[in-house]
Amino acid sequence: MIRVGVGGWTFEPWRGTFFPKELPKTRELEYASRNLTSIEINGTYYSTQKPATFRRWADETPDDFVFSLKANRFATNRRVLAEAGPSVERFIGSGLAELKHKLGPILWQFAPTKRFEAEDFEAFLSLLPREVDGLKLRHALEARHESFRDRAFVALARKHGAAIVFAHSEKYPAIADVTADFVYARLQGTREEIPTGYTDSEIKAWSANARAWEKGEVPKGLPRVDERSPKKGKRDVFVYMISGAKIRAPAAAMALIATLK
Repeated sequence: MIRVGVGGWTFEPWRGTFFPKELPKTRELEYASRNLTSIEINGTYYSTQKPATFRRWADETPDDFVFSLKANRFATNRRVLAEAGPSVERFIGSGLAELKHKLGPILWQFAPTKRFEAEDFEAFLSLLPREVDGLKLRHALEARHESFRDRAFVALARKHGAAIVFAHSEKYPAIADVTADFVYARLQGTREEIPTGYTDSEIKAWSANARAWEKGEVPKGLPRVDERSPKKGKRDVFVYMISGAKIRAPAAAMALIATLK
């Protein structure tokens, strides 16, 4: 399974470039979920959502649609990650299970200033639950400081079955090591002067990478910290067009979806 989407669905410049101008704002999620195969929800990062909100999101989207959720910032933006237990529990218990089979990975995003400290980070990973109300939870780790380019970080992610987010970005380290039974990529290099954000050849390259990840292979040319091969086996793949020229994100996602068909 390869899922492709964008971050959120509320962005005014998308009206007329992605959403039809006459589309009611209350139907934006309905429209987006029928043109994309996944969405990364950012609102959960800034505030606690209610169970009814998760139920509504599930009701407005197709049966085979999947959401990923950015974990609340109070769990990740802290000096000592080992002390995040109450924040992690509050986020997990806020109603995520209402998404049922539409619940995809949880993205734990760390501040660009957060350095890798092995003992503290392992303590944090130990706090992440494996399920909620019978639903399996999958955790993705977005490290944005160069100190995470460390084999110890890769080893910890593999030990706990968490995926290291691959970021295509000029700002953050690109770590393409596969550490879980799924892959999570955030592509942040779209340019506004290109109608599809990435060129045709770039879209084809990302498509080839996604297919390689899905097959359990290691795409060539992407930077890894540990050159040893990960465990073999097919993997689910989640690819999001994030940041960069945000106005082009939906077009980039739809171009990638079309290439994958």
